[in-house]
Amino acid sequence: MTRRNAAVDRVTNRVAHSLIRTALAMPYPIRVRYFGWMMSTVIGPTLGLHRRIRNNLALIMPDLAETEVRRLCHAVTDNMGRTIIETYSHDEFSELCVDAPMAGPGWEALKEAQRAKRPAVLFTGHFGNYAAARVALRARGFSIGVLYRPFNNPFFEARHRAAVDEFGPGFARGPIGLSQMVRHLKNGDVAAIVGDQHVSDGAPLRFFGMPAATATSAARLAVKYEADLIPVYSVRQSDGLHFDLVFEPPVPVASPEQMTQALNDSLEQMVRKYPEQWMWTHRRWKIAEGQAHNTDRA
Repeated sequence: MTRRNAAVDRVTNRVAHSLIRTALAMPYPIRVRYFGWMMSTVIGPTLGLHRRIRNNLALIMPDLAETEVRRLCHAVTDNMGRTIIETYSHDEFSELCVDAPMAGPGWEALKEAQRAKRPAVLFTGHFGNYAAARVALRARGFSIGVLYRPFNNPFFEARHRAAVDEFGPGFARGPIGLSQMVRHLKNGDVAAIVGDQHVSDGAPLRFFGMPAATATSAARLAVKYEADLIPVYSVRQSDGLHFDLVFEPPVPVASPEQMTQALNDSLEQMVRKYPEQWMWTHRRWKIAEGQAHNTDRA
């Protein structure tokens, strides 16, 4: 079984990077549109991503019209495709992001932390292209380290990580990565956490009114190292290429669970405003799915 899975991973990696190489030969705007189209019309349906999106929407927004469900299946995977190829297009993507507009009270708080040489923790989700904020902030002199979850496919992860590392230091989830992140914060730098996936030992907090196991690490780090905890979102603009960066107010200090619930609420508001820009393909509500399954069996 292990050998078979490894073989499948190798084939998947080869196919994926063959498509990426093809796209990289195109001019940048065409490349981004092309990979978005490939993901939304070919790759997404083939891999069952549209089915996952439908399942999540049925759980969270059961009354959503079928026309809107179909639109979101297409738009969400289109954004995913654009995000993937942007990751492999470091120079062109960075050139578009360095001058991205920044707005919101959290931006002023982050600049003040930089002036005072205090650490800050940024929270975001798989929304828009979360790397846009990383690029724009680095261009403005911020040192940002990102705590990330590696892909399950080790062959794809190795090559994808090489591309992502062009944007700055990344720390894999786990004891070693967390230790590296702590050193980064102690140096007065910025830590960024993408914290919108199911975590098996996470706190059972609410997201879209449903229980969702959520990591409280961003809040715990902020409290322990007296860092501002700031939600930030890279909102893809209507041209599909540029981004606006939205920095929400720092989360008030409270218990880690209360602070993390505030982060969930912040992200929910953004997703409700731009539902096509969030990655609805994750099994974010495994707790709620399990409860529904148990109810069905009763």
